[in-house]
Amino acid sequence: MDQPDPKSLDPITVEVVRHKLDGIANEMEATLFRSAFSTIVKEARDASASLFTVEGETLAQAIAIPIHLTTLIPMVKAVLESFPREEMRDGDAYLLNDPYTAGGTHLPDFAVVTPIFHDGEVIALAAALAHHQDVGGMTPGSTPTNATEIYQEGIRVAPMKLVDAGNYDHRLVRTLRLNVRLADIFNGDLNAQLAACKIGQRRIQELADKLGAKMTKAIFADLLDRSERLTRAAISALPDGEYQYVDFLDNDGIDLDIPIRIEVKAVIKGDSIAFDFTGTNAQVRGPFNCMPSGALCGACFAVRAIGGSDIPTNGGCFRPIQMVLPVGSLVNPLEPAPLGCRTATIKRLTGVILGAVRQAAPKKIPADSAAQLVNVDYGGTVPGHGRFVMTQVLVSGSGASMGADGVDVIETDATNTGNVPVESVEMESPFRIHRLGIAPDSGGAGKQRGGLGCYEDIELLEGEVTLSYRGERHFHAPAGADGGLPGEKSFAYIIRADQSKEIIKSKIVTKMNKGDRLVFQTAGGGGFGKPEQRDRKLLAQDLFDGKVSQERAIDIYKLKEADRDCSRQLPA
Repeated sequence: MDQPDPKSLDPITVEVVRHKLDGIANEMEATLFRSAFSTIVKEARDASASLFTVEGETLAQAIAIPIHLTTLIPMVKAVLESFPREEMRDGDAYLLNDPYTAGGTHLPDFAVVTPIFHDGEVIALAAALAHHQDVGGMTPGSTPTNATEIYQEGIRVAPMKLVDAGNYDHRLVRTLRLNVRLADIFNGDLNAQLAACKIGQRRIQELADKLGAKMTKAIFADLLDRSERLTRAAISALPDGEYQYVDFLDNDGIDLDIPIRIEVKAVIKGDSIAFDFTGTNAQVRGPFNCMPSGALCGACFAVRAIGGSDIPTNGGCFRPIQMVLPVGSLVNPLEPAPLGCRTATIKRLTGVILGAVRQAAPKKIPADSAAQLVNVDYGGTVPGHGRFVMTQVLVSGSGASMGADGVDVIETDATNTGNVPVESVEMESPFRIHRLGIAPDSGGAGKQRGGLGCYEDIELLEGEVTLSYRGERHFHAPAGADGGLPGEKSFAYIIRADQSKEIIKSKIVTKMNKGDRLVFQTAGGGGFGKPEQRDRKLLAQDLFDGKVSQERAIDIYKLKEADRDCSRQLPA
């Protein structure tokens, strides 16, 4: 059926629908959070929701996790390839998680995808993705840092029908429950995803009832085309050229003394941009490989940073992007390479992409963020708690920009989860957190200071648990820009009950027993501009707030006695 001429569309109606779609995606997300059972979803908010066109292009995204939102693109396409929309029925829902056959990035991320019908026709798709607390595998939490093949990381599900015309497949769910450590929590989060998709279905159907399916789909197409035009215009404003950048992961979790190189060449030509990872490390033995959708996430994030927030975020924004991802490399591995800890890789490659683009757009892209998302999984069977699995997510400092300091302890780039509150940790696990706070002097010095990281000291009170600790930035600090200094590196160690100290080389899978304490600090972001150029009043505020020590102020910022006459009294 022919669509209306875009020139005939009322621009006010189009703009109202644009915001309506964003609102629907965010309502889906809120439903998912409110309905979830697991701490990692209801507290850390490690879940996302999107709407898609019938062709599989992103229509609208919740304010959620960039990794999830780009991962859903190949996952939805995998559903459409396995279940052509001509064969879909109202009330269907599809389930998938496998990176190699279903477009996913790692096994804990299960997606639920549902078709949205109007008058017997599929007019859109709703999708919800959640990081499940446990999906089996060799360690509780299903992200072992020492896995050497994907079979050790949990259950794999190719695109399958979870609900058939409204009929729930209880046999499939029973099979899944047998393969996970927390069956009821897994089931609860899965149902929360179905509820989120149901909201998306209902709201899009209401929209089509008002506008008609023909007009609704025409507006969808117009919104994507407009985002493409605006994004291409933003890219065209940058100087053509080739821009390279390199950074490193600490190791792959197996060979702890071998750094992993991530290199990109950003090629800007006219209104398109390409990202070439030819210089990046070959795939590694450990679980830090990532699928092509992970690299796409970094590219999409960078392009959205170039474009600005006034451009609607949808599949049109991503059309100007080309990717070069060598087969058998860290960013395009061959099966059965493990992938469970791919978040660290995606965050680093996103930082590398931003570092390359910064050369073309220095006013828009800050110094390197620490881009460290510490993932700590604890699990076991403990008296008084029974079987439990808990994930802690703690973050680091962002890089300073040309006009502002970095932000302390914040998610950056490809991730957007929240710190799990102390109260939740202590209620749902046999742990006590002795200290949790901002780490002074961790931000890179500069005219604009890098954001600070954080520290934690957590003790096991009862029993024995398995600990999987995934760190980064222990050996490679985030770089500053324009004369700014690097952020401070991170560190981690275990103080055993007998007071012996065990240094962690960025990653470890080990046991903790009663009285053992895990102590770690995350990295700070890079500084921007020369430290001696920092405004003395801002430096005084840093000293007053305890973010910069007196020694650092004197040695690095070149604080002088005469500079003490500021708006705030400096500490003695």
